Amino acid sequence: MIALITCGAIGLVMIIFSIILLTGRGSFLIAGFNTMSKSEKEKYDAAALSRFIGKIMLQISMLTIVVGIEALIEYWWFWVIWSAAFAGIIVFALIYANTGNRFKK
Repeated sequence: MIALITCGAIGLVMIIFSIILLTGRGSFLIAGFNTMSKSEKEKYDAAALSRFIGKIMLQISMLTIVVGIEALIEYWWFWVIWSAAFAGIIVFALIYANTGNRFKK
């Protein structure tokens, strides 16, 4: 039950942050982007980058909440599926964000 409460609380906080990012105004939450100089930030489309990171963060927050629910069910194979989904999201995000200059102006 503690796992459900902990994962649920963390997932809800992550959902709140992802909503801020999805509006396109949360670039201050993106690690690395918020430490760039102003001239470096102007080279990027901050709203598009924020929306993309918000979508990724929303998916990860849903997976976090599902982990809490799984703690009650305790299926052994669930962790394999969860790990594959988590790794898939991360690999997709890294490849998508770092190819094609998608977020440069």
